[in-house]
Amino acid sequence: MDKPRVAAVIPAYNEEKHIGDVVRRTRQRLDDVLVVDDGSADKTAENAGEAGASIIVHQQNQGKGETIKTGLRHWLDPANSPEGGINRPVDFVIILDADGQHRPEEIERFITAALSAGEPKLILGNRMQDLSTMPVVRRFVNRWMSRQISAVCGQEIPDTQCGYRLLHRDLIPDLLGGAARFDYETEMLIIASRRGFRIDSVPISTVYSDEVSSIHPVRDTIRFFKLMRRYQNR
Repeated sequence: MDKPRVAAVIPAYNEEKHIGDVVRRTRQRLDDVLVVDDGSADKTAENAGEAGASIIVHQQNQGKGETIKTGLRHWLDPANSPEGGINRPVDFVIILDADGQHRPEEIERFITAALSAGEPKLILGNRMQDLSTMPVVRRFVNRWMSRQISAVCGQEIPDTQCGYRLLHRDLIPDLLGGAARFDYETEMLIIASRRGFRIDSVPISTVYSDEVSSIHPVRDTIRFFKLMRRYQNR
């Protein structure tokens, strides 16, 4: 079997401090790395390009969901092949955050799991086996939300809040609609489940440093409950 073509999407917003390091480490493992800058006011795009990533820039902030979808659309097009290469479609897309919470060194875990499993089209990182550095409140919230989302999906997903994930290209067309912001990552799981795809997980490290969350506690919590209510009623 030919080696699969795996491309990365890194959604980024005001991440000039971390993005260069994340891109360089990702480029050590993948040839195809795309950073989608969601209207940053700093040097995110410049630093990502200097580190070797391809760049797409949103002129205005559109939200993490729209940023991910921009990246997925890019890699769904077989014309976006390596420079000088044959137009070969991407087999898998891996999504990781720009703030350093996801270790690019663990990308191989996702690829290995995808190739050995055969059936799953969506593989998530699972931080819940490494809780020593996870804040207690976040640990509680992650467990609670994972139970709620797993129930709606009809399958157990231990860490639904993890944005580190790998998708098979067959699933991507189903994921180009839906929510625009952080609730998109939850809706992605529900859509995949409703399409009959099994979701698997691989253990990853729990990394927290000086990253600043872009999640708005009240607004994004309301979005989450609205999303859950919509799908619970279907």
